[in-house]
Amino acid sequence: HMMAFIEQEASEKVEEIDAKAEEEFNIEKGRLVQTQRVKIMDYFEKKEKQIDQHKKIQMSNLKNQGRLKVLKTRDDMITDLLLEARQRLAEVTKDA
Repeated sequence: HMMAFIEQEASEKVEEIDAKAEEEFNIEKGRLVQTQRVKIMDYFEKKEKQIDQHKKIQMSNLKNQGRLKVLKTRDDMITDLLLEARQRLAEVTKDA
């Protein structure tokens, strides 16, 4: 009976050790999963901010290109008007 008792005690101790090891494993696994989840969320949040910033820069560049086109068109029209005014003035002074 003593051998059976010792074997039973040893078997119970092994089960306790296995259960404790499993519990510690699950705790560590949960911690690692949570840590990696936070890292992944931070990574995607950072990427999202970079994309938003890139969009803002692109929109700003497009607006600036539009403004430059308007200014160039206005400058071209003013240049054409001045040229036409000079030509008419030259014709008027020539006729007088």
